[in-house]
Amino acid sequence: MYNLDAVDILLVEDNPYDAELTIRALQKRNLANQLHVVKDGAEALDFIFGRGEYAQRHLASLPKVVLLDLKLPKLNGLEVLQAIKTDERTRMIPVVMVTSSAEDPDIKAAYLLGANSYVVKPVNFDAFMEAMSQLGFYWLLVNQRAR
Repeated sequence: MYNLDAVDILLVEDNPYDAELTIRALQKRNLANQLHVVKDGAEALDFIFGRGEYAQRHLASLPKVVLLDLKLPKLNGLEVLQAIKTDERTRMIPVVMVTSSAEDPDIKAAYLLGANSYVVKPVNFDAFMEAMSQLGFYWLLVNQRAR
């Protein structure tokens, strides 16, 4: 098991196929070494806030970016986003919504809750791989974040 206190990317994705493609795209750019994947909204919040099976994780080490699906079991992506952005400890974490929904109400709701970006998953395999690769590159290497 790797160090859960050194996670750069938290991927919140319930679709194993999309999760695998995202991981492969990030690996292609050597950005997946410090990646952790959770499969539902409740587990995402447990990880971020150090609860449940993640109770031993140090909360001072927050992910550099959260890639968050919209349609998730237990808690949906908007509920997870709201919890992250309304907590003083976590509101500065960049959250990128990565979803198949291009619906205007979903996009508006995400931005109103504080999403830093909203990316619609491309249907084409190559386009999906490129989009995920660019996301990882931007948020980990290009973007300057507050400390």
